[in-house]
Amino acid sequence: MSAVPHEPLSQAEVLLEGFLALDTPEGFRAELIEGEIVVTPPPDGDHEDYISLIMKQVIRKARTDMDFSGNKGLKLRSGGGCPRNHVIPDGTFAPTGLRLYRGADPWMPCEGVALVVEVTSSRPAADRTGKRHCYARGPVPLYLLVDREQSSVTLFSDPRGDDYRQHCTIPFGKSIRLPEPFALDLETGAFI
Repeated sequence: MSAVPHEPLSQAEVLLEGFLALDTPEGFRAELIEGEIVVTPPPDGDHEDYISLIMKQVIRKARTDMDFSGNKGLKLRSGGGCPRNHVIPDGTFAPTGLRLYRGADPWMPCEGVALVVEVTSSRPAADRTGKRHCYARGPVPLYLLVDREQSSVTLFSDPRGDDYRQHCTIPFGKSIRLPEPFALDLETGAFI
């Protein structure tokens, strides 16, 4: 029997295979962001409080009924020769009518996702830049960033290519308008 020659794996394929084979410790999460494997520890209580405050307001006030998923893996286009990005937003919202999460794989495409939420933690630069570019390429229509170091909330919208063409930043304590399909003013007074 003769051996069948195989094409050598590209560097991107080797990176993706290694990433998908990771066995992270309980509570930690691993993401593949712009060709870099990022492992983060479990979030602190304040981080989870911000997520809870946002989730409750969206579920109660959004014009369109929304489903929420915390820490849902998304596969997103990458830039350059990197493998597909595998990113885990702190929160993901999708219209209930889509039933987007039902039967979804652990790493699902982002089609149908209306909004992703990130709260900065141990690697704020990844949330501010790397993940923003990943979500824009998705394209995910809206990206809400709660920046704890800056005491601000930024809503990125109108994704084009590698970035969002519009953004609005407000300090904690003010409200920020989430457009359709949400059509609500997100209050941030409790973030202080």
